[in-house]
Amino acid sequence: MNMQGKLIQSTCTDFCDALAAREPTPGGGGAASYVGALAAALCSMVGNYTIGKKAYVGVEDEILKILEEVEASRVRLMELVDEDAEAFLPLSRAYAIPKENPERAKTMEEATKSAVVAPLQMMREICVVVALLEQMGKKGSRMLRSDVACGALLARAALEAAAINVFVNTGAVTDRAFAKATEEEVDDMLAVYVPRAQACADAIVTSLRNR
Repeated sequence: MNMQGKLIQSTCTDFCDALAAREPTPGGGGAASYVGALAAALCSMVGNYTIGKKAYVGVEDEILKILEEVEASRVRLMELVDEDAEAFLPLSRAYAIPKENPERAKTMEEATKSAVVAPLQMMREICVVVALLEQMGKKGSRMLRSDVACGALLARAALEAAAINVFVNTGAVTDRAFAKATEEEVDDMLAVYVPRAQACADAIVTSLRNR
């Protein structure tokens, strides 16, 4: 399936159809970023339902700040859906270069390093989203706690999926110093933010079941 224009301008159905098709993009990276954007959107939804309510007037300024930050992350994650797809094109062209071509190795290395950029940026944004979901879970409308929990679990999945898309590329580069530094950053984010996302969801689920 050959999608015209930006992936993020497609309908949900078209994007899902394109993801299922025998085409290299969109793939796991784009899906990870989209899911991260959905996590951010859930955080925004809870915030938008909270502002203007008398019961939450004391935290309204804080909610507005969370909304500003999470919307910036949501927009960036949507942009990264397309940036991830665009980064794959040079890599796919590099694979097509004949192995006897002396320029192939250099071109492959540069394209593979470039392919790391989008999923790594996804992870950084998703970490921000996790922290904002934690805040929203404490300060946002109690009626929408379940949506915060759903957002936290989506963020966890998106973070882990984006990490895989880093590792598939760092494993292929010959610059092992670059690979090591990148993987260390990824491991640090996973070690901190996967448990935080899970704990955010778990706390809400526990409160919902013990009413």
